[in-house]
Amino acid sequence: MATENEFSNNMAGKTNFVKKRASLNNLIGGLGKLPPQALDLEEAVLGALMLEKNALSEIIDILKPDSFYKESHQKIYEAIFSLFQQTSPIDLLTVTTELRKMGALEMVGGAYYITQLTDRVVSAANIEYHARIISQKYIQRELIKVSTEIINSSYDETADIFDLLDHAEKSLFDIAQNNLRRDSRKMDDIMREAISNLELLRDRTDGLTGIPSGLTALDRMTSGWQPSDLVIIAARPAMGKTAFVLSVARNAAVDHQRAVAVFSLEMSSVQLVNRLIAGETEIEQEKLKKGNLADHEWQQLHSRIGRLTEAPLIIDDTPALNVFEFRAKCRRLKAQHDIQMVIVDYLQLMHGKSEGKGGGNREQEIGSISRALKSVAKELNIPVLALSQLSRAVESRPGNSKRPMLSDLRESGSIEQDADMVLFLYRPEYYGLTEDEEGRPTAGVGEVIIAKHRNGETGIVPLKFVGKYVKFVDLEEDFGGPAGDSFGAGQDSFSSAINPSDAFGNFGGGFDGGGITMPSRMNDMPDDAPF
Repeated sequence: MATENEFSNNMAGKTNFVKKRASLNNLIGGLGKLPPQALDLEEAVLGALMLEKNALSEIIDILKPDSFYKESHQKIYEAIFSLFQQTSPIDLLTVTTELRKMGALEMVGGAYYITQLTDRVVSAANIEYHARIISQKYIQRELIKVSTEIINSSYDETADIFDLLDHAEKSLFDIAQNNLRRDSRKMDDIMREAISNLELLRDRTDGLTGIPSGLTALDRMTSGWQPSDLVIIAARPAMGKTAFVLSVARNAAVDHQRAVAVFSLEMSSVQLVNRLIAGETEIEQEKLKKGNLADHEWQQLHSRIGRLTEAPLIIDDTPALNVFEFRAKCRRLKAQHDIQMVIVDYLQLMHGKSEGKGGGNREQEIGSISRALKSVAKELNIPVLALSQLSRAVESRPGNSKRPMLSDLRESGSIEQDADMVLFLYRPEYYGLTEDEEGRPTAGVGEVIIAKHRNGETGIVPLKFVGKYVKFVDLEEDFGGPAGDSFGAGQDSFSSAINPSDAFGNFGGGFDGGGITMPSRMNDMPDDAPF
């Protein structure tokens, strides 16, 4: 009988323990864990802020009111920050007075609690270190909050999966953007890095400091595509925008073994590769399209695509790509393949923030897209080349003045502002101009107009456009351009001397002339279309 009583008492005790534990779990969130916090450090930081007048300057870019876990600490920090904005002294009395004005003095524990805070520390010597720990705890709490929201939303059967992914990406990115800032650097530290970079460049004979385009005259003016630069390449349809960036991507990936990512929103990956094959093998794209190749051309195809096959060139043809997907993919590609350059074809086909649907206008959306592209370039420290469409203002100008200008950019305000470099592609032959201003023939000639160059010179770079092979190469010496071949001796691809007059057999339909016509979806759009 005693044994039964003992057993009953033990079971009752265990039951009470389980109930108490369950009750405690409910109080602290149901997971048996407290949110990350550092209350003792919060008290020490607030006390230090009221002891030394300059202490806030050391942590003002690290902490914000929400960084504090305890609500009363948030209110005290708000009062201190308010005094700082008013350029008023910050001490025990002024903070107490400010809290009284805010009607929050009693809520935080009264003047007695404020006095206790100043007793926690003797100086503000370690305030920055303490503040960073508080910030880390806040970031952990935010990650828990966002993760919980994602989990709950994922159980909602009615939710759109792409909206969920978009929201998850944005929420996590916002945490990083709002809390992880680069520290300021002293001049001597920056100077050492600058001198070190100059010493590394001292022995270079080609003058390239960035990713080479493989086009000699263009590289001479730009020193290559520079890290963290946003480069906008704009032109009217049929000027060869895609052909230009594919030539640039091919040169960087094949000749210089630089990993390049191409995001194609208009053409499929197979279409892009067919263009690359045409340029690499120098087999007309019309033949590749039909598969109508002679035996020697099949041999030529297989013998020349080896280097292209092994090139670190990555193509993503996801349609209607939005900026969050783009940013996430670029980060993954940087981590997995160490990409050195990103190309977007083209900017107006991207989508901005999904929550902006139905609000704002297209110009604001384009602004958010261009800022996102610049943000990726800076974050990953790589050049981002983005194609852009021009308005029909170019076509409406009278006479021979068809060269594009900055005002011709669609949504030019935001694009022009965010871009480090703006290039225009122009082919006078398209407008029926057989000679340039100096009387030289324009057949097969394309111009790269550097209209904006934040860190260098502007000007016009003449190139040769080979329509049937869908590529841009250096002009030969007799065209006034650089002599020789920019792709290196001994490389049989992209190196044959081609008569420019053959580049456009029957010019009229597409930009390829005698080759395949690849019209843009924007050709038939009115000027007031969203793109």
